[in-house]
Amino acid sequence: MDTGQLIQRDETCWEIPKKGAMRVPALIYADASLIRDMDQKVYEQITNVATLPGIVDAAYAMPDAHWGYGFPIGGVAAFDPDQGGVISAGGVGFDISCGVRTLHTGLTIRDILEQKHRLADELSRAIPAGVGSRGKISLNHNEMIAMLNGGAQWAVDRGFGEAEDLERTEEQGCMKGADPSEVSAKARERQHDEMGTLGSGNHYLEVQRVTEIYDQTIAARFGLAIDDIVITIHCGSRGLGHQIGTEFLKDMAVSASQYKIALPDRELACAPINSPLGKRYLGAMRAGINCALANRQILTHLTRQAVASIFPGARLDLFYDVSHNTCKVERHKVNGQMKELFIHRKGATRAYGPGHPELPTAFKDVGQPVLIGGSMGTCSYVLCGAKDNERRAYSSSCHGAGRAMSRHQATKQWRGRELVDDLARQGILIRSPSLRGIAEEAPLAYKDVSAVVDAADKAGLSRKVARLEPVICIKG
Repeated sequence: MDTGQLIQRDETCWEIPKKGAMRVPALIYADASLIRDMDQKVYEQITNVATLPGIVDAAYAMPDAHWGYGFPIGGVAAFDPDQGGVISAGGVGFDISCGVRTLHTGLTIRDILEQKHRLADELSRAIPAGVGSRGKISLNHNEMIAMLNGGAQWAVDRGFGEAEDLERTEEQGCMKGADPSEVSAKARERQHDEMGTLGSGNHYLEVQRVTEIYDQTIAARFGLAIDDIVITIHCGSRGLGHQIGTEFLKDMAVSASQYKIALPDRELACAPINSPLGKRYLGAMRAGINCALANRQILTHLTRQAVASIFPGARLDLFYDVSHNTCKVERHKVNGQMKELFIHRKGATRAYGPGHPELPTAFKDVGQPVLIGGSMGTCSYVLCGAKDNERRAYSSSCHGAGRAMSRHQATKQWRGRELVDDLARQGILIRSPSLRGIAEEAPLAYKDVSAVVDAADKAGLSRKVARLEPVICIKG
């Protein structure tokens, strides 16, 4: 990115001043190295976001920001419905509520070393992964509607987990206000046999080892210690979420002129929050969030069964579940007054700081766990919502490494078989139905996740708590 277009506020905050059609400035959180390597499209896209009606304060980009559809991935924006604020399908993303959940196991690296290959094979067998993967659960019409209304609560009610899981999931596992009637028959059909599946792309299930602790007090509260083994699941709403995004983006683009919205980019298609179209999308999107929450809950159940077949004593309690790619109604302070705002986070994680009323009791005095996924073969991180982060980006943080090159470019540079063999030599076992998919997700096709996390920490978006390194990775 051309830094000459930016005003550097401090070491990790860069401003694009308000100009032209921009209603607010834009802020990018990154250190000097990340900002120089950032795609110029991030500058263009976050500038365009700042032109949307009803946007509050600023448009934000996280340290892992890169080009996306409409909003940059890593984009955050708040909209005021009382000021003509809009909701944008491109500001949520196609994989609605793609997210990460991490499970404690009660095991250490020493406990699993002799069984590592067996565990990798059992998890690979138990977890359907890959393009078009199908699960063993098939939902009829009534169960599909119940799932879209109930989310992880629906899954727990049907035996896929415990009530305690819901206490450690955003929205307690169920997004209120879902309207399954706004989810098309085609979207529901795509999800008919996809519950309890990882899918493809950057989704994964990973067995990870805690290798470094940065904050002993918070790590202890989170139940993390050196050499602990945790399991992290990264996936979303599968075909249903993608279909919702596709259909509503088209409807919003067609209807923009009706609502007198001048779009700087057709991909930023949106509708007023209080309009019939805006309300329809909100109902469908919330149903998509519930689909993702239910999907991760079922995958948790399948993971527990697989691990128990080898380690009967492993407890696999849920640590936490966070969503990316959402628009949620939250109360934030604007000009000294509390207001309900619609917070778009696309490739960004909610990161409530200490004391927030929506936090689970166990985390209320330290802040929300923020789970940062690495890229197959690289480390991941556990962060924590920082004090006073609300004023920086509406309590938001980064969500991962962010791509540094396209999947097509990656397949030109790497071969799947070579990557599998190289990672095995590093002690990391990969299981995947697709060698091409492995090449597309090569670790070096992504930014340096450690640099991204360091920037988020320095910016006060979130605090570093622990570093996790992969032992086994099940890739889609």
